Amino acid sequence: MGAVRSWFAGRDFIEVETAALQVSPGNEAHLHAFGTLLLSPDGTERQLYLRTSPEFACKKLLAAGERRIFDFARVFRNRERGALHHPEFTMLEWYRAEEPYTALMEDCIEIVAAAADAAGARQLTFRGMSIDPHSEPERLSVVEAFARHAGIDLLGSLPDGSPDRDRLARAAEAAGIRVAGDDRWGDVFSRILVERVEPHLGRERLTLLYEYPAVQSALARPKADDPRVAERFELYACGVELANGFGELTDAELQRRRLVEEMDLKAQVYGERYPIDEDFLAALAQMPPASGVALGFDRLVMLATGATRIEQVLWSPVPDAP
Repeated sequence: MGAVRSWFAGRDFIEVETAALQVSPGNEAHLHAFGTLLLSPDGTERQLYLRTSPEFACKKLLAAGERRIFDFARVFRNRERGALHHPEFTMLEWYRAEEPYTALMEDCIEIVAAAADAAGARQLTFRGMSIDPHSEPERLSVVEAFARHAGIDLLGSLPDGSPDRDRLARAAEAAGIRVAGDDRWGDVFSRILVERVEPHLGRERLTLLYEYPAVQSALARPKADDPRVAERFELYACGVELANGFGELTDAELQRRRLVEEMDLKAQVYGERYPIDEDFLAALAQMPPASGVALGFDRLVMLATGATRIEQVLWSPVPDAP
């Protein structure tokens, strides 16, 4: 952490420490939060949540006038446990006001190299894969990745920006990918990504996968010359997703519609929904154009130290059930 903090200090970033308890944990359909009750002295109750990300709080700070900020945030996600997932973990999140999201791509490349150097790691390693953290990354759009690794015309299933589920399903089935009758467009997209695209990412060098479909990017702004895709990227190393970055959406009304759509989907699939943070939406009206990225810091430490499970780099992991 010291090396990464020094990296930010050298670029005039301010470290912030945002609150873990929030009125809304975030509104992504497939993220699950830990809820809790705030009890007032008179015994009345108020529902709060442990955050799944510091994003809403950081954007409020941008709206208040901060320009470059970063947060080593402890975040909490339910229903997640595995080699790369833990219910509580450290998310490094940072923002640049009035700067393009491509600047964050360069940040990610430099931070990975700085972290590797601090750990004395000449290679990043995971499950038999090794890459040079200082090598020039592969840069690949999602559309290019689907065509190259799955033989699928992704934009063909987004003719006017709206998802054509059946068209993508037929293309997936033709490529030998199983599609269930109740799969939505997003389910099919994710299956293609996981089964055919991700296994090829970050294998010989870092991969920057960019321009995700706008319908898969609820918090990102649409690309100016093609609103079917969004200013969103993900960073991969050794097949592991390390970071997820956006050109931030600042249209409060569009943001509200997207969050409601996400919660409608969550209610349909999981039978629950989370409240929308109205203060966050109010802040968007005051927020300057900005870009932000979240990086799984524990995952980066894993790759720099050769760990095979996330618990190996946590001081006090949550015990497994007996």
